[in-house]
Amino acid sequence: MTESKLPIDQQWRVDTYRLLANLLAKPPSKNLLSQLCGLTLDQCDGMTEPLPAVWAALSDSARQSSVETLKDEYNLLFVGMTRGEVLPYASWYLTGFLMEKPLAALRDDLRRLGIERQPDSCEPEDHAAALLEVMSILIETGGDSQRTFFELHINPWMNKLFVDLGKADSAIFYRSVAQLGCDFLRGEQTSLLELVQ
Repeated sequence: MTESKLPIDQQWRVDTYRLLANLLAKPPSKNLLSQLCGLTLDQCDGMTEPLPAVWAALSDSARQSSVETLKDEYNLLFVGMTRGEVLPYASWYLTGFLMEKPLAALRDDLRRLGIERQPDSCEPEDHAAALLEVMSILIETGGDSQRTFFELHINPWMNKLFVDLGKADSAIFYRSVAQLGCDFLRGEQTSLLELVQ
C-alpha cells in the first residue's frame, strides 16, 4: 500500500467517504468490522468535533455486532422482501420515483468528469454509495469539482437519507453509521465552502 500524499484532514475526508460508501453498498465484511472494532480515539487526529466521538460510537457499535447480524440488518434496511426500509437513491429522495431526472443529470456530470460506471455494478449511479465513492475520487484528484459535485448531487438529499436511516426500525449498528453520515456531511458543507474562499 502506498502512503497517501494528501494532508491528514483530506485523507480523513477520503477515508470517511469511502467507509460510508462501503457500508451503504453492502454489509461490512469480517475485515472491515474488525478494523472498526479496533479504532481508537488517538487515530482520529485531523478530525474536527464532533467526529471523534461519533467514530468512537461507531467502533463501539461494531464491537457489539457480528458479520451475520449485520448482514441481516443490512438486508432489512436496504433490500427487504420487496424493498428495504430505506431507498438510498437521489432520484427517490428528490422526486419520489426511481430512475428520474436527477439520475440523468448525474450521468451527464459523471461523463464530463470522466468517471464511468463499473461494468459489474447493478445499481444506478445515483445510489448513495456510488456518489460517496465519487466524492472520495474528486478529493484525491483535487480541484473545485468536488464542491460543485457535492452541492449538486449530495447536499440536496443525502442528509435526509442518513436521518431516515437513523430512525429506521431495523437500524442498530446502522444507527451509528447514520450519525456519522449526518455529522460528516454537516462538516463537509463548511469545509467545502472554505475551499473556495
